[in-house]
Amino acid sequence: MRQPNPRMTAASLAGAVDLSALRSTPPAAAPAGGGPAAAPTPAPTGNSPHVIDVTEATFQNDILQRSLQTPVVIDFWAEWCQPCKQLSPVLEKLAAEADGAWVLAKIDIDANPRLAQAFRVQSIPFVLAIVNGQPVDAFAGVQPEANLRQWLAAIVNAAGGEAQVPADPRLLDADDKLQAGDLDGAEAAYKALLAEVPNDQNASSGLAQIGLMRRLEGITDGRAVLAAADAAPDDLDAQTQAADVEFVSGLAEQAFARLIKLVRRTSGDDRNRVRTHLLDLFAIAPPDDPVVNKARRDLTSALF
Repeated sequence: MRQPNPRMTAASLAGAVDLSALRSTPPAAAPAGGGPAAAPTPAPTGNSPHVIDVTEATFQNDILQRSLQTPVVIDFWAEWCQPCKQLSPVLEKLAAEADGAWVLAKIDIDANPRLAQAFRVQSIPFVLAIVNGQPVDAFAGVQPEANLRQWLAAIVNAAGGEAQVPADPRLLDADDKLQAGDLDGAEAAYKALLAEVPNDQNASSGLAQIGLMRRLEGITDGRAVLAAADAAPDDLDAQTQAADVEFVSGLAEQAFARLIKLVRRTSGDDRNRVRTHLLDLFAIAPPDDPVVNKARRDLTSALF
């Protein structure tokens, strides 16, 4: 089963979708210099105004026109499709949580065969995102909720990134445990999330923070730690501990420089240990921090 692919572009879907037969007129752009284009009247389904049933008659307004203002995620389904009954409720829940960040448009392929034909739907469930009147990504089959959240976040970002998709509640639970000092509980929660979403940067950062907190347990005199490191420049334990103290003291640049110098002076397992320690600190710092970006370049230079 293909996983949702946020990197798929509209160009990669070109030729796979023929909207021309379904457009009565091109979707109107938002008025220049004025307010937004008038929003189409939704046809809500269930209890959420952000989940709508769409037909051939309403496709122009409810999908093409609406997508000029808000990403529209189309869920192609049918009553006889059992996998659809697994996926659709999850999408509906996420649409309600998103509260307008994107809209879920449900299309029954049996009642709207021309729409299914236009999008060349070969199997269902089939989910496709429309932004600014154009398809930007699609996937077929049932997907885990964690994957769906990441995919939807990428769709929202592709539309301008102004709206935010709610965070995975498991991540929020892990963060709460970390804030409460329950390191074991937080660690288990972050690891469970990473087992399903290996590239989740927030969970990786949370684990790195737990590692740092555990390494600093029992340290009461940071100045003594730094003095010990100065007295033993080749002692890996002393140097990495000093870097941790500097990092939590707001001296990240100094901590990074200390470890990069150590990388240059070591080799083999020792070098790998220092490199891994440095990457853990990078994971905790903001990813767009210029200090981190410079340190990453310096680390690459030290390694190669």
